[in-house]
Parts: sequence; C-alpha cells; structure tokens
Amino acid sequence: MGGIEVCGTVERCGPGVVRWRTGDRVFGLVDGGGFAERVVAEDRCLAPVPDELGDDEAAAIPEAFITAHDALATVGRLRPGDRVLVNGANGGVGAAALQLVAAFGGTAVGTSRSATGLEHIRALGAEALAQEELLAGDVDRLGRFDLVIELVGGPNLARLPSVLAPRGRIVVVGVAAGDAVELALRPFIRLRASLTGTNLRNRPPEEKALAVQAFAHEVVPLLARRRLVAHVEACFPHTEAVAAFERLASSGKRGKVLLGFPDGADG
Repeated sequence: MGGIEVCGTVERCGPGVVRWRTGDRVFGLVDGGGFAERVVAEDRCLAPVPDELGDDEAAAIPEAFITAHDALATVGRLRPGDRVLVNGANGGVGAAALQLVAAFGGTAVGTSRSATGLEHIRALGAEALAQEELLAGDVDRLGRFDLVIELVGGPNLARLPSVLAPRGRIVVVGVAAGDAVELALRPFIRLRASLTGTNLRNRPPEEKALAVQAFAHEVVPLLARRRLVAHVEACFPHTEAVAAFERLASSGKRGKVLLGFPDGADG
C-alpha cells in the first residue's frame, strides 16, 4: 500500500516507547501503508504537531519539509549568507526549500517553467527565475550560487556548473526532466565544487529517523511560529483516491494533494 508520510493521533504505544503517549498529535514518515485509517510507525520517525497547525496543513508537511531540510542543511551544508538556487521550485519540496533558505539566513532564488509557478515563487518571498534564463547560463545576469537544490534534472543540470560559486554544492533531489545528462567536470575541479544526490525513501530506518529528528529540532519550532507554511491544493476523502491521484498528476498545482480518513488522520 502506498503512502510514506502521515499525520494523525497516537492510538497505542508499543513496549518501551516513552517518546509518545496516547492522544499525541504527530506527523512523520513511514515505510509505506500511509493511505489507511491506522498505520504502524517507528517512534523515532515521528515529530510533534504544533498546536498552531490544523490537520490538513500538518499532513502537507512531512515529506516535503523533511526532504528540503535534509537536502539544504545536512547534505548541502547551508550557511547564513549563502545564495541558493532551487531549480523547479513551485512544487512541495521546492516551496519548502525556498522558505527554509530564508529562515536560515540565506538568499533564495527559485525557477519555474510557467508564469503561475513564477508568481507562486514570488509569493513565497523569493526571487523568481524562468528556467529558460537558467539554460542560457548568463552568469552576468544570474550571478553565482553557493548551493543548488536540483529538482528537475535533464538539461538543467548541465548548465549548473557555469553559475556555481567557488566551493559550490549541487544537491540532486529529483530528475523529472531526465536522469541522463552530459556534464563537464572541469568546472568542478576548478571551483572545488561538489555534486551529491539524496533521497529519503531509500534510506535505512536509522538514517530516516535522524532526518526526522533534525526536522523536529530545527523546523517544527519555525512552523509553530508560522515562519513556514505548507500549501494544500486539495483534500479528498479516501473514498475518492482515484480523483486525488488524477489531481496529483495534473499540472499547475501549488500545494499538496491529501487523502483524508474518517478518524481525522491524513496520509
């Protein structure tokens, strides 16, 4: 069964679990089976839902914000003052990344192919850049970036070395535009730059738990203070799962598509 992110209320704790109590509101990651009224979750892979968040918004947070935070802070070593390019920024992970960059003292620039996507990026407080401009690779126009979060792949990736700052870091999270690319390596040598890939889904439980706990420590307090927000495109009852996946596959989305269940839990 699908579903790797959940939000709900603790119904029962297993032997030795002291982190949670019955009735606690939690969100986090599971290895699958999240599209259900009840799910078994590893206690270390859950974080507390702030009282300030409703269930729908909380359900839209886990995978997008944990992925973005891990790519930026852990893998990308984000530092205050960094100029960060989020390539393909109008999706859930991209929108989370733009907000996190600003919250951690960086300058965020997001790209999109569509006018509505660029508008969404600006609404999040970031500079918006059409992907065609990135492909042109005009350094005088674009400037250089200390960190790039790559959510698109394909020909976009080949242009990134030309806009990297010295010791720049590229973190590849998604390759929706293709995973085969011809990449010049000389700029990486000259700039002492790095290229790294990352993905939450294929990690062992121990590493996934570390990512969730880092999120709980560094991101959840920002969510509670409303410095970060998650955008919900639509919430479908679980009986309309087919319609939910059709909306998920459609273009022009600005937020997460959720499945709701009778007990109030979302997956």
